Amino acid sequence: MAKSVIITCAVTGSIHTPTMSEYLPITPNEIAADAIAAAEAGASILHLHARNPEDGRPTPDPDVFMEFLPRIKQSTDAVVNITTGGGHGMSLEERCAGALRASPEMTSLNMGSMNFGLYPILDKPFDWKYEWEPKYLEMTRDFIFRNTFKDIEWVLKELGEGHGVRFEFECYDMGHLYNLAHFVDRGLVKPPFFVQTIFGILGGIGADIENLAHMRRIANKLFGEENYEWSILAAGRHQMSFVTTGAILGG
Repeated sequence: MAKSVIITCAVTGSIHTPTMSEYLPITPNEIAADAIAAAEAGASILHLHARNPEDGRPTPDPDVFMEFLPRIKQSTDAVVNITTGGGHGMSLEERCAGALRASPEMTSLNMGSMNFGLYPILDKPFDWKYEWEPKYLEMTRDFIFRNTFKDIEWVLKELGEGHGVRFEFECYDMGHLYNLAHFVDRGLVKPPFFVQTIFGILGGIGADIENLAHMRRIANKLFGEENYEWSILAAGRHQMSFVTTGAILGG
């Protein structure tokens, strides 16, 4: 029996800055337009962050989220997936503010604390448009993306139990799968669930095909293949080869 493929589009994220691409959507109108276009092109999940429309800086402001979320919801039947990862330097409460306001079908949930190094991008010869951009990248040299067990449990209860949200469990390394298994064993996460394995971020697991296959094997061992949907994200040039291989492996 043929299996449907779930395509997720992360419309603007919080890693890239405006100087890196003229096509990065920044304003609520741009984010809404690109999200709607992605859904029309076949995306069934829209992973959404918000940005300050003045300079493109990632923002947790729920008022900004509400400038584009209703338009997307009215114009598509795609699943709206709001970030709880937010942007670097935000508190957990700030990271969850948009989701708590909007009560979407789905939010992301990062499954462990980690180094999250973006500072090597500074080695590239960009002529930065905004003063905040190089500072934002440089701060990741001495930054831990915090997702403690207490943090994860808080999100599961506040958004999961409190708002009926389902989660995209973001796993940047092998240990994150075991962290997810811990919450499954405790009964705080129940199948079926959605696992996003992410490769190629400095501080997480590397973008090697061997790692992709190993993450799949361990996820099957921990959860049972029938109990989760497997999604793959790889940084930059690795994305197409990883999603192709992942589809062959059953993702």
